[in-house]
Amino acid sequence: MCRPKILPPPAILGARDPEPLGGPPMIPLSVLDLVPVRRGSSASEALKESVALAKHTEAFGYLRYWFAEHHGMQGIASSSPAVLIGQVAAATTTLRVGSGGVMLPNHAPLVIAEQFGTLEALFPGRIDLGIGRAPGTDPVTARALRRSNVIGADDFPEQLSEIFDYFRGGSSIHAVPCDGSSAPPVWLLGSSGYSAQLAGVLGLPFGFAHHFSQENTLPALALYRERFRPSPKLDKPYALVAASVIIAQTDEEAMRLALPTALAFLRVRQGGTGRYPTCEEAEQYPWSPMERAFAEEWLAKNIVGSPKSAKRQLDALLASTKADELMVLCMAPEPEARQTSYALLRDLYPL
Repeated sequence: MCRPKILPPPAILGARDPEPLGGPPMIPLSVLDLVPVRRGSSASEALKESVALAKHTEAFGYLRYWFAEHHGMQGIASSSPAVLIGQVAAATTTLRVGSGGVMLPNHAPLVIAEQFGTLEALFPGRIDLGIGRAPGTDPVTARALRRSNVIGADDFPEQLSEIFDYFRGGSSIHAVPCDGSSAPPVWLLGSSGYSAQLAGVLGLPFGFAHHFSQENTLPALALYRERFRPSPKLDKPYALVAASVIIAQTDEEAMRLALPTALAFLRVRQGGTGRYPTCEEAEQYPWSPMERAFAEEWLAKNIVGSPKSAKRQLDALLASTKADELMVLCMAPEPEARQTSYALLRDLYPL
């Protein structure tokens, strides 16, 4: 079973005498959660594990906890970010909780304004609205969500402008409880240059999905910074980079914990939608040479390893991207392994 021992709380972690790894940069750390539902478990258990993980990361001083909208995937239970945000915000006190993101083409702008206006009213100053323009699912499910055969995102800027009008109180339609003053901060999220440029032009913070689009990371961030125009909300660029990270006590254990994620991505590429694989399932899977090459490439692109090797990889990522904030997605199957990984990460980049 992949159930590593959970690390002690921060005060004890600080008392350890780890091998020197160099001076860590002071950078905010945040969490991206897809709510994995592993084989042999249930969505109910996965949701409870996410609330527990939010409390755990809050205790370690993480800044944000975001949920990413996905649909039609049996192994991912993050289809309703607004509902999850309310649960985690109610269970915590200091975390900023938000969407990473809400896929705008799937929803009427009025609905998003009402949902996030309600969340901001309930938890003032703690809600983030991260917006993306991808469907977060397959074309058939996207059509079911949108009740339309048109699944493009060509009207994304207009939809975004509509949300801003509701938040400013500038629309003839009242998005209750938005009253023009209770709007959460809006982020644009993306995996290419489109949202990067738009975020820059609008003077918004930008989050890049490095965890599945590594080749586009640096070009998109460069576009964002080049196109940035100061706004009333933001006077200089603020770039968040989301990375897939699994840290364990040894490189071998980290690789074992990461293999199910590689298998999960492989199955998505092959059209599968089953439960998230366990460590044992990934180890026993009859990998073909082509599939093995895919897994090895995935493992090489993401940050997997012991604290020492993960630190080296993360420092290189932060240096190349000049990120203002690091958001981490840890998809180890077992909740204990995820808690351990986030604790080890905080130990590498202390407050």
